[in-house]
Amino acid sequence: MRVGITGHRGLSLEVEQRVRKLLDDTVRDLGGDLVGVSCIADGPDSWFAESVLDHGGQLEVVIPAEQYRESLPAEHHSLYDRLMRHTSEVHHTGMAESDSAAHMAGSEILVGLVDELLAVWDGKPAWGYGGTADVVTYAKRCGVPVRVLWPEGASR
Repeated sequence: MRVGITGHRGLSLEVEQRVRKLLDDTVRDLGGDLVGVSCIADGPDSWFAESVLDHGGQLEVVIPAEQYRESLPAEHHSLYDRLMRHTSEVHHTGMAESDSAAHMAGSEILVGLVDELLAVWDGKPAWGYGGTADVVTYAKRCGVPVRVLWPEGASR
């Protein structure tokens, strides 16, 4: 089973803890032969990747742009690097600048690689092009099932 992830970044600590539990429970239920596909941004992308590896699955990474790592928060770089060391395969968009177009292109590649997409999504429209809502819409348009994981009563 190949499963991808998309989700909101910048969640509060309380929402993070609840999302991490939802992701961990979901990954555990999917089983150890899981291949998780992620862009490993800070937040749900990396939490999912960690859970996949912790449960014996394989991790594939989509890198939206050559400058992607540098565009992520500096405090995330060590986790990003650690996850990259445990990656079985890396996919690239071929784009250089880490902007919303590259992020959406990366998400489109990710959706094309998976059997199901997990979406840590509050159900609201994206704040900018390439946001979680756009990725969910793209996946549904492509016929990829989407499983929304959002803690009851949580907000961004």
